[in-house]
Amino acid sequence: MSEAPLSAERHRRTAEERGPVAVALVTVSDTRTPETDENRVYFEARLAEAGHRLVAYRLVPDEPAAVASVLEELAATEAQVVIFNGGTGIARRDTTYDVLAGLLEKTLPGFGELFRMLSYAQVGPAAMLSRAVAGVWRGRLVVSLPGSPAAVRLAWEKLLAPELAHLAWELTR
Repeated sequence: MSEAPLSAERHRRTAEERGPVAVALVTVSDTRTPETDENRVYFEARLAEAGHRLVAYRLVPDEPAAVASVLEELAATEAQVVIFNGGTGIARRDTTYDVLAGLLEKTLPGFGELFRMLSYAQVGPAAMLSRAVAGVWRGRLVVSLPGSPAAVRLAWEKLLAPELAHLAWELTR
C-alpha cells in the first residue's frame, strides 16, 4: 500500500479519537422557515448519528450582509465547522458563494470540484450551476452547499461524513 492512504487513514483515526466535532448550520433562504427547513432536520439527524454536535442553527435571508454577519457571529462560538446551505447558484439572489469566497483565507478547491463531479452523476450538466465551495476562515472550516435536499444529502454522504473529523483535526495541527 502506498504512503498516502496509510497517512490519510492514520490521520482519520487520530481525528476520530479527539471526539465529536462542533458544527454550526446556516440555511440561506428567502422562503424557508425553521419549521420547513428539511435540511436542518437532515443535518441534525446525521450529525447525531455520526457522534458530532450541532451547536448552532441559523436561518438567514439571501442577503450579503446577513451571510457575512452570521459567519462573524458563529466564528465567536465553539463551532469548528460552519455549514451553509443555499444561495450557491447563479440567480440574481444567490449571493452566499460571493460573500464566502471573498472571505475564505484558504480554499479547498477539491471540495467544489468533487461535489460537482458527484452531482453530475445525479443531475447531468446542470451540476455546473453549483458554486459549492469550502475553505478556512478564522480557524474554522466553512462549507457552502446548494440548498436542495438532494445536494445536501450528496455532500454529506460522499464528502463531509467521511472526512468531517479529519478536516476539523487538520485545522488544529
